[in-house]
Amino acid sequence: MAASFFDYAFDMQKKAWDEGFKQWNRLLNVPNVMEHATQPRINTTPHDVVYEKDSLKLYHYRRDTPAVVREPVVVCYALVNRPYILDLQPDRSVVRRLLDAGLDVYLIDWGVPTAADQAHTLHDYICCSIRKVVDEVRLWSGTPNVNILGYCMGGTMSTLYTSLYPDTVKNLALMAAPIDFSAEDSLLHLWTKEENFDVDRLIDAYGNCPATFLQSTFQLMKPVQNFIEKYAGFVENMHDDRFLENYFAMERWTNDNIPVAGETFREFVKCFYQRNQIVKGEYRLGNEKIDLKNITCPLLLLAAEFDHLVRPESTFGIIPHVGSKDIEKKEIRAGHVGLAVSSKAHKAFWPEAAKWFVERSTPIEAG
Repeated sequence: MAASFFDYAFDMQKKAWDEGFKQWNRLLNVPNVMEHATQPRINTTPHDVVYEKDSLKLYHYRRDTPAVVREPVVVCYALVNRPYILDLQPDRSVVRRLLDAGLDVYLIDWGVPTAADQAHTLHDYICCSIRKVVDEVRLWSGTPNVNILGYCMGGTMSTLYTSLYPDTVKNLALMAAPIDFSAEDSLLHLWTKEENFDVDRLIDAYGNCPATFLQSTFQLMKPVQNFIEKYAGFVENMHDDRFLENYFAMERWTNDNIPVAGETFREFVKCFYQRNQIVKGEYRLGNEKIDLKNITCPLLLLAAEFDHLVRPESTFGIIPHVGSKDIEKKEIRAGHVGLAVSSKAHKAFWPEAAKWFVERSTPIEAG
């Protein structure tokens, strides 16, 4: 009995000593904390701006070796947040996984809309901007079509683009893209219901959808994780430089919010979240009716099991409506952002997705 008591007391003393040692390490590491906070290393893959129009910039990522296929990948990101989440850090970069597989990669940075852009509609973004970008890339690469990877809202826009201009798309990959809005199992669907959210009053008052409104909405979907657990984890790991590097890279991106052009936001909420017009075949871009059956190219659907913004069923809901025969689904145990940056995603998930593009593109013969 005595031995057990002394063992217990020794064990508790050791735990107290270890925790005290960690506390000292955390305090001594404060200078490194400040360095990581002020200078997070993000978006480090070398690239050139090869096309600009208004706030839009098109990045072309440099390759050390020639591409192995003719068709480049055009990455279409959402209009919410900044696109460098796809090139956050060298070991957590979707762009680098595509480059590693031998693909030529371009990425659309939509920039920050101003008050002058509040009248921009989805027609402007898709039929003007994306179409112009794809035409430019086709010209530079000398190919009749390109591969497209669309993330989140960018995946929705990529889908609409491909249905209108199917001959310009070799392969289409949709990454956590909301397509079928019929499900009601997420807070976002509940909050955007017509009886709960008057999008007209918001946009009529502000012009553009404010960045602060979007950020607070996303944060309140997971309040415990965003306002308690995240900071508790930070304090617990202040002594870990690798943790700090990852933490402040994500913090930089999470808080780098941008507004959304007012008319585009109004249209997205009304036509998609509230009326589900894409899969119902009721949506029009300008005078053109969207018919998903026009999409006949190979289709890759990428989803995250724990995605609280875009449930996998919303992305997979495109399947019954397209004309594609070659359709592949990949799902990972991650969240909406983890799909792009988690270490699990970059070990196998993204190398396999990149390989999917390569296998369905035109090989460049060696020699």
